[in-house]
Formats: sequence, structure tokens, C-alpha cells
Amino acid sequence: MTTSFGASNFTIFEPKIKIHSFNGLKSISSNALFLTKRLHVYPHRSSLIRAVSTPVKPVTSVETKRSKVEIIKEHSNFIRYPLNEELVTEAPNINEAATQLIKFHGSYQQYNRDERGTRSYSFMLRTKNPCGKVSNQLYLAMDDLADQFGIGTLRLTTRQTFQLHGVLKKDLKTVMSTIIRCMGSTLGACGDLNRNVLAPPAPFARKDYLFAQQTAENIAVLLTPQSGFYYDMWVDGERIMTAEPPEVTKARNDNSHGTNFPDSPEPIYGTQFLPRKFKIAVTVPTDNSVDLFTNDIGVAVVSDEDGEPKGFNLYVGGGMGRTHRLESTFPRLAEPLGYVPKEDILYAVKAIVVTQRENGRRDDRKYSRMKYLLSSWGIEKFRSVVEQYYGKKFEPCHELPEWEFKSHLGWHEQGDGALFCGLHVDNGRIKGVMKKTLREIIEKYNLNVRITANQNIVLCDIRPAWKRPITTALAQGGLLQPRYVDPLNITAMACPALPLCPLAITEAERGTPDLLKRVRAVFETVGLKYSESLVVRVTGCPNGCARPYMAELGFVGDGPNSYQIWLGGTPNQTTIARSFMDRVKIQELEKVMEPLFYNWKRKRQSKESFGDFTNRTGFEKLKEMVDKWEGIPEASPRYNLKLFVDRETYEAMDVLAKLQDKSADQLAMEVIDNFIASQQNGSE
Repeated sequence: MTTSFGASNFTIFEPKIKIHSFNGLKSISSNALFLTKRLHVYPHRSSLIRAVSTPVKPVTSVETKRSKVEIIKEHSNFIRYPLNEELVTEAPNINEAATQLIKFHGSYQQYNRDERGTRSYSFMLRTKNPCGKVSNQLYLAMDDLADQFGIGTLRLTTRQTFQLHGVLKKDLKTVMSTIIRCMGSTLGACGDLNRNVLAPPAPFARKDYLFAQQTAENIAVLLTPQSGFYYDMWVDGERIMTAEPPEVTKARNDNSHGTNFPDSPEPIYGTQFLPRKFKIAVTVPTDNSVDLFTNDIGVAVVSDEDGEPKGFNLYVGGGMGRTHRLESTFPRLAEPLGYVPKEDILYAVKAIVVTQRENGRRDDRKYSRMKYLLSSWGIEKFRSVVEQYYGKKFEPCHELPEWEFKSHLGWHEQGDGALFCGLHVDNGRIKGVMKKTLREIIEKYNLNVRITANQNIVLCDIRPAWKRPITTALAQGGLLQPRYVDPLNITAMACPALPLCPLAITEAERGTPDLLKRVRAVFETVGLKYSESLVVRVTGCPNGCARPYMAELGFVGDGPNSYQIWLGGTPNQTTIARSFMDRVKIQELEKVMEPLFYNWKRKRQSKESFGDFTNRTGFEKLKEMVDKWEGIPEASPRYNLKLFVDRETYEAMDVLAKLQDKSADQLAMEVIDNFIASQQNGSE
């Protein structure tokens, strides 16, 4: 009997294996449970595929290498032990094995890195809110919990969830059980399984949006753990759940193509769950508010001419995380896999997940994300294997219109007579007067809310008569309409980083407000308008939680008070950035930004974004601009000269100027300035 995690070749398995309940494959004993699994022979290969729940000793004398986390999962009794024992000790923290397991429950152990001496441990809790949907009851509960057991703030994440920081170990069960009983959950918000499923947060009463959101919720239910460890730990085994759609139950239980572990408490995940985290987003054409191509699976609704949803395009292999100065790790965009009819989406998603489960690497967690499997195999081999678990061939992806980033901020009609209002929240941190104001409005008007993938919040189902008093109350609480917010802030994102994240190398959230002011100051210095903007994202380490590798200007912490600078993302989030400079000290950022912004203003094409400009110009020329920068050239005296000697020349220049969204005079002066500069350079 053999298995190989992360290998590119399939192996042959015996039809029967013996498994100790909950403890993985060890020695065979008389009370072992016999599981018989169906074998499938595929005509184009002399191989057999079956699902295996735990790594087992191969026939050869060499044991398959596994990471420490894989061994912890194997011996955990489905994510219970030793966490259940560690939670009842007097210590303020939990041991290493329990620290890995509590992630599956939606929590990370942290300590305040600003404090010296004895570590003050606490826990961060992350909720799971498919589509970013948050009921009125759950929002008010989270607001209360933040004050009673947290640090008095709520944080909106880049995956449409809440993060609650500063919870002590002794309070974990109280906080968790409260969330569960308010119809919320933290199950699977972290750990080696499917994370929160994204979808556009806008509550439009449109077929495509409603269908995308329902699909996201169904996928989330399909891939939710089934073995009960979460409820055993936090509510003493009491299951507090709503009934799941029958089509989800049917898809989960279907094993016609060898995807499941028969008779296992975890039919899809088995004892080992997935090699690493797994991320899925669903959206509608044009709406890329979810950063679709950064996910392991991107799902895009395809509708017919009458606007009726008929199926989905699937994209696979996206992911952000990497390791500094290790070129074998990298961010990657998802690529087209194929099209499936709407009735098959759950089966197709399950087939992709199982392909990663069976073939993703489990020996080295740096390479365990599905993007590395895609990179190793290529899309054709990956598609072929997924089709074996899916049982059908994928059709080619349908052509879709251009993608746009949609913030969903401001006031909008839902289409059902009600309104919604999207509110910008700097870095997703709800605190102080803003927190109090939101609480009062949400409670007074009994509003449900939604969290966006850009760390903002949407108030839903607002009666038109409430618009004026709500607008007034929001303004008094510092929650301004988007036209009053700096455009740089609207699209910026940052991860929490210091002081609580153990992986942070330098500042992100705490430093971003000042950083954005510095970007705006450079804009003003080089003559860029206030209305002009670019996508800025900041992370304290290379793991990429705020998706900096999609930014037009990304700052990735690579040392104390220093950043790696990434350039080349685009405003619609469809182009990946590249590393431009390493170890740029925070006090020297202007030396990089000023020459880049100055040349963007002077040399860009009509309506060309900063990201497109950097890609067109090329990094070699951009680095030359930075290296040779001596400051903004002094403007030569301008005289009231007549620029055009005849009407024909003026009209010709005017035609060219309009193509660049400029006046004839502006274009003429640029031509003259560039000519003078070229003459000066030639004389050096």
C-alpha cells in the first residue's frame, strides 16, 4: 500500500485499508475499521485513483516525508487533541500542537510584540461570513464582544470577515459560544481547509448577483467540516445550524468518481484535511471587487442573453504568499480551467479540491498551496486530473467583458425599493466614535450589513426615508461619503502587522495613514491632481494578506523599517506586480516615488494608469529614472509667446492633444520641454 503527497505521478493502491478511528494509519489491530473504496481505471493511463485520508508507509523502505503539521493533524482526533486539554490548563497560552489546531477553529495565538519581558498572550478570532453577510444580531454581538473581551475594536478583513483581537484564553469559550449562538461561526476561517468564500457584497436584487451570492454560500456549506470537532470544543457538542440545501448534501455525499472517504466523519477532508489554506471567490462579469484571480478557485457567473445565469467560468491556481529571497516561491494569478453548467458547479469545485488534497505537497508547507501544483503540472495535466474526479470534460471558458474594480461605496438603489450605503473604513479598523456611530445606526434601524474584500462595510436594506438621518449621523461619526475621502485611501489596504501578528517584519496598518499622506504629498510636488490615484497596498511580511502583489504600488515589509517595493499591478486587479526594489528604508521612500510619479505625469499616455505606465516603460528604464534622479527640474521662465504661427498647425496639434486628453497648448509646451531636455542631455 502506498501514497505520495505532492508527487506528480499517480500510485496504485490496494482496495482495502485498515484505519484506527481518529488516529490515522498506524499498526493494524483487531479493532481496526475496514474501509472498502472503489477503484477507477482510466483508459489513457495505466493507473488507479482512490482517495486516501492519511499518509501511510510505502512499500519501499523510504518513508514519505511529511511536515510537522501533517503529523499533528494525523494524531489530533479530527482537530481535537491536544487542543481540548490545553484549553483547560491555567497557563495563558497553549502548546505548539494546539496552536496549529486552533487555527481550524478560526483563531491564532498572539502576543503583544511592543511589550518587553514576559509575553502577554491573547488570541485573535476570525469569523466566517460567506459573501461578507453579517446579520443584525451578529454585528451587535461582535460589537459587544470587542468591548467586553477584546481590545475595543473590530477589524474588517480582506476576505469579508471580522477579526477580533486580544481575547484571553480563559474567555475563548464564552466568546466562541456567543458567536455560534448568534448564528455566526469561526469554523474554517483559518487552517488547512477552505477559508471564507468571497462574493460581491452589493445587495443588488439582480439575478446574477443573487445567483453568485447563493453559489458562494453553497460552496461554503459544501466544504464545511462535518466531524463536529468545532461544536464539541465550544458548545459541548450542541449543533446550532440551519438546514443545508439538498443539492449541497447530494454533492458532498456523491462518491461516483472516488472523491470521498466512505464512512469517514470527514467525507471530503479525511483526517489530514488539505495541504494548506484554500481560497475561493465567486463573482459576476465586470465586478472584480473580490480580487478573483488571487484565489485557488475563481468562479464567474455566465448568463444568457436574457440575463439568466446558465453556468460558470472557472479559474484556478491563484495565490499571494511567498518567501523573501526564495525565488521558488511566488505570487500567481489564477488561469482559465473551463466552463461548467450551473447544476455542476458543486461537483466541479469538489473535484478541484480533491485534486489538491491528493496531489498538493505535504512535505514542505512553503510549497503546499495549489498554485505550486499548477506551476509544476501545467494547466493541461491539472485539467485532465480534475476531469477524472469531476467525471466530465470541461468546456472552454466563455468570453467575458473587461473586469473593473467596484468599491460599492456610497448610496445605491438595491432594485427592490430599498437602498444600501457602502462606507469606507481606513484599513478596516472600526474603533472609537466610528464604532459607536455604526452601532447606534445598525441597532436603531435594525440593519443587516456586509463586509467588502477591500476592508469596508455596507449597510443594507435601508428605507429611502432613512437616507437623510443616516447620512447626517454617519457624517457626525466621521464616516464620510466617498467623494469626501482621499482617492488614495479608497483603494488602499494594509494588513494588521505589528504589534500582534507574529509574522510581521515591519509596520503595515499603523504606518499606512502616514504613508498615504506622503504619497499624496509627492503627488502634489510633481503636479498630479487630487482626483488622480493609484492602488497602494501595504503588508508587514511577504505572506501577502492585503494582496500587495496586485497593487500598482505595493510595499512589502522586508526588514525593520524597510520595504520591498512592487510595481505593475493594475486598477482592475487583473495584472500581477513585480518586485522593483529591495530594502528601501521607510524614510527614503520619496527618493523612489518622486522620480516615478514625475515621469508618469509627463510621459504617460492618455488615461494611462500608473501600473500600466510602469509595465510599458519597463523596470530597466524605471530604475534608471530613480538612480539618476536629482530632483524636480526647475521650471524655465514662461513667457506669453504665440505657440502657433498658423491655424493649420494649431488644428493638427489640437487633434493629437485630444487623443491624450490635453489641450493643444499643453501638448505644445510638453513637446518644447522635451526638446529642450533632450538638447541638455546631449550636451552633457
